[in-house]
Amino acid sequence: MPSPGQLSLEQPRLAVPRAVEGEVRITWVGHASFLVQLGRWNVLTDPVWSERASPLPWTGPARLVPPGIEFERLPPIDVVVLSHDHYDHLDAPTVRRLAARHGSALHWIAPLGHADWLARRGAERVTELDWWSSTRLEAGGSALDVTAYPAQHWSRRRPFERSPRLWASFGLCGQAGRRVYFGGDSGYAPIFREIGSRAGPFDATLLPIGAYEPRWFMRGAHMDPTEAVQSYRDLGGRGRFVAMHWGTFILTDEPILEPPARTRRAWEEAGLPATDLSILRHGETLIL
Repeated sequence: MPSPGQLSLEQPRLAVPRAVEGEVRITWVGHASFLVQLGRWNVLTDPVWSERASPLPWTGPARLVPPGIEFERLPPIDVVVLSHDHYDHLDAPTVRRLAARHGSALHWIAPLGHADWLARRGAERVTELDWWSSTRLEAGGSALDVTAYPAQHWSRRRPFERSPRLWASFGLCGQAGRRVYFGGDSGYAPIFREIGSRAGPFDATLLPIGAYEPRWFMRGAHMDPTEAVQSYRDLGGRGRFVAMHWGTFILTDEPILEPPARTRRAWEEAGLPATDLSILRHGETLIL
């Protein structure tokens, strides 16, 4: 377990109610949860505000750090992007809270197979996307394009299910052409070179760096820090690398503070600019 202060909570620098066109603000809530303020669009990725990444509130992986933004302090949310259905990425209590707060003003975007599950928990406007498909949202004279890309992962929320829903990574493109890639959850695979050749590079690339040990078991589903840096290069190798999927829940065997140290080492060994690596603290906001 980390010592007190090793995983600190920063004060977020949110644009309230929204950022200006052309601005990007990325605030790490924890794990794979970000508030991405892309121009006038407020987007949440894989929102989890519960204390545990578990189907049960009294057992399962517990938070090491509170959410980087208090739920009540969230600005108006326009879009929720969901990468897949695992409990550390798709949290039913948080879905219900967001649906109750925003109603039909909130647009949910998820891979194929999630619409019925979301509707049963109050989501009113759901768009499902297959890999390489897109949707355009328009509001207030501004547009947001969301594209689903492949990922190497799997899905299941109950024992004996066999990947009943698709999983994906996503690209977000705002009115001013600023572009963010959200990697969701994935092992390393040639798909990143294909995404990079067809859609990269991005202004910010959000990639997982944790939950990778033991490698014999986790390699197919979770990349390690060296593979995360290679994925960034495959995706175009420009813009900010933003680390995620570490330091919030203990899910696997590596020491909790190892992922950022290994990522910095891999980044330096790759000869990439130090200023392009962003390993945020919980609650910290990156402004581009």
